[in-house]
Amino acid sequence: MSFLYGVPIIGAVALATGTVLEKTILKVKNINVKQYQTLGFLAIIITMLPFVWFLWRIESQALTLGNLGILGAVVIFSIVANLFTFYSMKWEKVSNLEPAKILEPLFVIVLAIIFSFVLDSSLYERNLNILVPAIIAGLALVFSHIKKHHLNFNKYFIFAIFGSFFFALELVISRLILDFYSPISFYFIRCLSIFVISLIAFRPNLKGVSTKIKWQILIAGAIWVVYRVMIYYGYLHLGIAFTTLTIMLGPVFIYLFAWKFLREKIEMRNIIVAAIIVASILYALIT
Repeated sequence: MSFLYGVPIIGAVALATGTVLEKTILKVKNINVKQYQTLGFLAIIITMLPFVWFLWRIESQALTLGNLGILGAVVIFSIVANLFTFYSMKWEKVSNLEPAKILEPLFVIVLAIIFSFVLDSSLYERNLNILVPAIIAGLALVFSHIKKHHLNFNKYFIFAIFGSFFFALELVISRLILDFYSPISFYFIRCLSIFVISLIAFRPNLKGVSTKIKWQILIAGAIWVVYRVMIYYGYLHLGIAFTTLTIMLGPVFIYLFAWKFLREKIEMRNIIVAAIIVASILYALIT
């Protein structure tokens, strides 16, 4: 059981690493968002192919009309979330976007609470010991972006907020059908669908992307596979609330990695917010 509690932490490290590498790729001038989205999901599919052979599982319930509809909604929300996120990361610093990106786990917890009353309460927790510190952490992140008595919300920051919301919505509704798949098969189907739709809709010119960038995208794809599989595994065995709160360690790692590898300055408010996140997680774990 001790290994299970380490699963979300692995996911948090993968989240931080993938975010920094993604920003490194997106800031290159000769690659645009449509190219990155298409190549990124192709990289994820390629990375998962060896594992799909051994870990493929889809139960018959997954093929009912209602559950296929939920899967379709997951794919649509994922496409929207990725586009908002990639556009924001293309033109804004990771450390400046992180207060918006960290809203994703807060959105997940709040949506899970709402869904627990509307849908199946056995799939979504109503634990106030997790909800309250998550709200405190989320509010701290919002207030950390206040400068000179006004909210410094540029359009890229707003894009990042929308990206966080749609990622959260996608994750929460995924829980409705996750039991019918193995984590690797669910993520494979999700990403394959996004890749096909992106390829048809965007028809990106992939010839201008250098071999070096393609290799970086492949590495990023492998990292995102680790992150999402850890998330799904945590949802199934530890619950949404515990997994989500632990994943909030990801932004703490992102601040450190952005400072170390992207040479981005860590401001005092980022340090304070990181401390609040850690304190909130510790409080939730010991109560």
